Amino acid sequence: MAKTEHYFTRFEEGKYYHVYNRSVDRKPMFFNDGNYEFFLKKYNTYLSPVIDTNAYCLMGNHFHLLMRVRNQLDLTIFLQQQHSASSYKMLSNLQLQQPLPIHDIVSHQFQKFFQSYAMAFNKQRDRIGTLFQTPFKRALIEEQTDLARVILYIHANPQEHEIKKDFRDWKWSSYERMLLDKPTQLKKAETLNLFGGKDAYLQAHLDKYNQIKVQKSFIQDRLYLEDD
Repeated sequence: MAKTEHYFTRFEEGKYYHVYNRSVDRKPMFFNDGNYEFFLKKYNTYLSPVIDTNAYCLMGNHFHLLMRVRNQLDLTIFLQQQHSASSYKMLSNLQLQQPLPIHDIVSHQFQKFFQSYAMAFNKQRDRIGTLFQTPFKRALIEEQTDLARVILYIHANPQEHEIKKDFRDWKWSSYERMLLDKPTQLKKAETLNLFGGKDAYLQAHLDKYNQIKVQKSFIQDRLYLEDD
């Protein structure tokens, strides 16, 4: 269950956040690879101009991501470029010359992103109504030393939820994409450096896999003994 403050945390320049959300009815928001791909495509379209992404994991009915808000200059340039777009026509030239609240800019882009995905998803599934819970949850990560821990938590979700025996095999997280030599919007170098490099990144994730495996085995053994 989300902490109450995670519904009201405000976005600030240059700070890291663990953002997470699920479908309103806890039913799947992804049914096929095309859904996952479309989600990531729209994410890049609406959010990459205003945030940097260090990690993500898309699950059946929810998602997690670790992101950092870009600086005021980047957001101001983005708004100026979008001024002719319908969603920003209400902004006057005077308003564009003044720094707008960063939280409002980032939140607006998240809303556009959610709406874009939900409209396409609803049309495909012959569904109506809201898809995502509101407001979406976000937790400020204040300590730099906590970032690697949060990334491990995000990547490990498929194994924690018993969707995969090994979370490193889950296709729809940033774990493997962080290792591929392909163009990406992910902050790969920065993320790997949070662990101390690629080898340390791999070892930390191996350790996390083994930790969950031992915990699951312990729980299963305990249940077996209680039922005996």
